[in-house]
Amino acid sequence: MKILPDTSAVVDGRVSERVDDGSYEGATIYVPEAVVGELESQANDGRDTGWEGLSELQRLAAYADADRIHLEYVGRRPSAQEQRASGEGDVDALIRDLAADHGATLLTSDAVQAEVARAKQIDVDVVEARVRGSGELIIADLFDDETMSVHLKTGIRPKAKRGSLGEMHYERIREEVTDEGTMSEWADDIVNSARASPEGFIELDEPGMKIVQFRDFRIAVAHPPFSDGIEITAVRPIAKTELDDYEFADELRSRLRERQRGVLISGAPGAGKSTFAQAVAEFLNDSDYAVKTMEKPRDLQVGPEITQYTALDGQMEKTADSLLLVRPDYTIYDEVRKTNDFSVFADMRLAGVGMVGVVHATRGIDALQRLVGRVELGMIPQVVDTVVYIEAGRVDTVYDVTTEVKVPEGLTAEDLARPVIQVKDFETGRPEYEIYTFNRQVVTVPLSDGEKTDSGVDRLARQEIEREIRSIARGHVDVQLQGGNKAVVYVDDDDISYVIGKGGGRISDVEDRLGIDIDVRTHDEKPESASGASGSSGGGGHGSGGSVEGEIVTPEVTSRHVVIRMDEHVGETVEVRADGDYLFTATVGRGGDIQVSRGSAIADELEQAIDRKQRITVVPA
Repeated sequence: MKILPDTSAVVDGRVSERVDDGSYEGATIYVPEAVVGELESQANDGRDTGWEGLSELQRLAAYADADRIHLEYVGRRPSAQEQRASGEGDVDALIRDLAADHGATLLTSDAVQAEVARAKQIDVDVVEARVRGSGELIIADLFDDETMSVHLKTGIRPKAKRGSLGEMHYERIREEVTDEGTMSEWADDIVNSARASPEGFIELDEPGMKIVQFRDFRIAVAHPPFSDGIEITAVRPIAKTELDDYEFADELRSRLRERQRGVLISGAPGAGKSTFAQAVAEFLNDSDYAVKTMEKPRDLQVGPEITQYTALDGQMEKTADSLLLVRPDYTIYDEVRKTNDFSVFADMRLAGVGMVGVVHATRGIDALQRLVGRVELGMIPQVVDTVVYIEAGRVDTVYDVTTEVKVPEGLTAEDLARPVIQVKDFETGRPEYEIYTFNRQVVTVPLSDGEKTDSGVDRLARQEIEREIRSIARGHVDVQLQGGNKAVVYVDDDDISYVIGKGGGRISDVEDRLGIDIDVRTHDEKPESASGASGSSGGGGHGSGGSVEGEIVTPEVTSRHVVIRMDEHVGETVEVRADGDYLFTATVGRGGDIQVSRGSAIADELEQAIDRKQRITVVPA
């Protein structure tokens, strides 16, 4: 008897199984080198099938040593090109040819391989593929009705997050420390169950990390060396809601029905953003809109009418291109995190598709600010016109985003009018924030009294006044703002007449340019309380800024600019400090850097700090 098994039969252990039951006693077993190559490749990739197949070959070697079978390795190893094309049948063709050349029966559990072999008149023995995994997930026993996620790791007691939305508690659920054998068993069960079940699939399969979707479980399985031990994190939604369950339900329904919109759903991790997004998706679908989702991984719990797409070939841009051909009315994008995600979101919205994006943010306005630097400022209201902030599973805040050409709040001169993004409270219609360009920088200004003190525009206004006065004065300059349109400037005694100018003409020109009333005084007239609140051109402290360490940076001085690279903070508003002392506030540009023109007051201070070898740091504004 001559038997030649393919990779599927070796991985399933079907050869040794038949030797054990006597069916293959004394048979000649031909093992293709192509099979060995496939198993070795799978084992190198950390796949369990590779290791199981190699264990089967070791069992066959032991049977050969015991003279129970004759074992021979035949053929050649597949080339790298053939290995890459294994899914197209190149390796299977090598194995079939070897079976024909040796007059052996092909043993396989691959239905396609068997049909091709029969078509080529090769003897074939088809065995049932072995089902791996419990089919129900062993770790499912760790969940109860209030468990959102289970966290397991080698050498650690199992923990879980339990409770209701917004009131989750991270608690220990077993006293026994989980050993590596148990963790390995659970990990294998998860992966194998997902592969075998039509209700599961593997979303990501990389060396050291697998992400599995099985029924309503999303499970991340990490292995060394990617992690320092086997770790399993399994998440399951504990609530499925409808739009009626939330505040402002009627208003939001009307707004979403009115026309396709750009919506950002924001909130902290675990706040219930995705649960709300699912409710919005179901409402839109029930309202006769064509709804699709873009997710990586796919874990929104939506009905079968809503098709869930993931990254095509690992790229959401390709998914977006495909969706534009599908022509959805609304697309739910879960989650929008990186610059590329915001670009895809904006492109689809500007193409006329209604977009609902899920964004991590600790305030509603923070979600909108993440677009700054990633989308042209004037286009933001066309990309996002509604921001919903979720806290503890409920709708906390809804913002309406519009644009208007006006003089920004706090400024007075009519020639300072510019496009201003207004962020209004959806319920009251009252403006809460304004976003606009000031001195070539994007600022977000809170309009409520409680938040207006020492805002970003205050710092920039102080900085602009300093620059103007320092271009006139020769000595030390301090600036103290008094309200939205008035400031007091303190200069040296020798400079006061020069700054004011003949008949007040020079300071009047500055006031006209800035739209701010300026009172010029000497340093001796400065009250003690003003010292800590004023902006100092000499590099003094700014508020409590010195208490924050920040990220250390190394500015680059070019012929025209002083450049600070901040690639990971595109669109963020930050403060630049020297040895903890405030220098200026800026918004990181789309190119991932802050550029300060040389010759300006800011650049002079920054270059002086560099020359003094002060530590330059950047902290969030």
